[in-house]
Amino acid sequence: MAMTWYDAFGRRVDTTALKQEQAAPTVGGVRRHDALHPAAGLTPGRLAHILRDSIDGDPENYLALAEDMEERDPHYGSVLFTRKAQVAGLDITVEAAGEDAKSVEIADMVREYIGRDAFEIELRDILDATGKGFSCTEILWDTSESQWRPKRLAWRDPRWFTFDPVDGETPLLRNGGSNDPLKPFGWIFHSFKAKSGLPIRGGLARGVAWTFLFKSFTIKDWAIFCEAYGQPLRLGKYGEGASETDKAKLLEAVTSIGTDFSAIVPASMMIEFIKADLSGSHDLYEKRADWLDRQTSKLVLGQTSTTDAQKGSYAVGKVHDGVRDDIEKADAKSLAGTLNRDLVRPYVDLNHGPQKKYPKICIGRPDEVDVEALVKNVSTLVPLGLPVSKKVMLDKIGLPEPKAGEELLVAPKQPAPVDPNAQPKPGDRQQEAVNSAQAQKRDAIEQATNGLLGDWEPLVKPIVAGLEAEIAAASSADEVKAILAKRFEGLNVEALTEQLARSAFAARLAGESGETL
Repeated sequence: MAMTWYDAFGRRVDTTALKQEQAAPTVGGVRRHDALHPAAGLTPGRLAHILRDSIDGDPENYLALAEDMEERDPHYGSVLFTRKAQVAGLDITVEAAGEDAKSVEIADMVREYIGRDAFEIELRDILDATGKGFSCTEILWDTSESQWRPKRLAWRDPRWFTFDPVDGETPLLRNGGSNDPLKPFGWIFHSFKAKSGLPIRGGLARGVAWTFLFKSFTIKDWAIFCEAYGQPLRLGKYGEGASETDKAKLLEAVTSIGTDFSAIVPASMMIEFIKADLSGSHDLYEKRADWLDRQTSKLVLGQTSTTDAQKGSYAVGKVHDGVRDDIEKADAKSLAGTLNRDLVRPYVDLNHGPQKKYPKICIGRPDEVDVEALVKNVSTLVPLGLPVSKKVMLDKIGLPEPKAGEELLVAPKQPAPVDPNAQPKPGDRQQEAVNSAQAQKRDAIEQATNGLLGDWEPLVKPIVAGLEAEIAAASSADEVKAILAKRFEGLNVEALTEQLARSAFAARLAGESGETL
């Protein structure tokens, strides 16, 4: 019985259709690579019309404008590429669905595919949605050797797509008079949402469009100003009887003087040069262009310190470092979710059948781990019964699993525990005899101390006999002091002093000679 597959949206998969390209470019159809340039001569009225049409079901001019903006505005093109390249260059890992051999095998299959050098470039193509709101990448499958493997992730021009007129969210491939749904397991559809709403309204290009328009006016005026700056006004005068031909000739002469400073006019005509006295601030154009660039930086990168020169920008830029962290994480999570839905699941299903759980692609910077504190805590808690996975520890401290045959570091050998019921061997008896002999040899100081205590006992015994009972019967501290003083009156101080002197002398001799007493 043939296996039936369904995609993440419950649509049945036609494996026969997967073997053919759905959106290959055509010469005579709508999927052409010809260029549209709506940015040329753009006005506020035209821009408003383009934006409205994109929502009403005709996004082609808007998507062409978004492409134009990346090419014509160096600042927008730069910050947008920074945002896409930073996310595409993050570390990518694959988490297996389980620890069993099958789950590990499937995860390794996915790891092998995304480990290709071309994958980062393909990710940047998928992230084309950052500016335009969505991207459609066709998966071209290789079915040789009885397996399914993506041989190429082909970026498709977003102008070739539109959206379902009912929900405004389902992408459709333009195909002349009809619009076709994207075939299941055949596409990676990535939707970028800078704001909630329809995919066509979620891209950054929509917010940058007005800034781009106003900046284009500023740059144009600036260019005209720079061309005319410092040049005198050329004033042509003609007589009352000048014909239209004479007037045109005079105008042409005045204009030519502005470019090549040479002209020929009849003697009856006069050209007067009036000195240009310029006043006011001439850096208005630059300030306005810079201000508009900063608004673009805020929208695309979430900050301005790494792109625009300003006081203290180096220190602040070190904190921001390109794309703001929260934006980077959001982009990475969104991209990983798209890949898990539209790439990992089809790849696994077509080769291993539907699974209850799938391996998961994770994109982002690795968590910084305090290795010293981690090892210290594990070393303390493992002896107390805490179960710790070896694989997890290797991953946390950044060490790979040792391969078969490699020399391994091992812990120092500990002495074997002694079994009290075991019969001693001949060699063990000899060692026990040595240990017994050494145990009988006491240190000279220890022997002297023991002897001294033995000599003290008869000296101190009369003093302490019955002392505890007398102190218990005393009613005050003064009475206790009187009892102690009376007891010490009978102590032979001279005999005690002599015993201490002898013991100290004996210990000194033993220390100097290294012998035992």
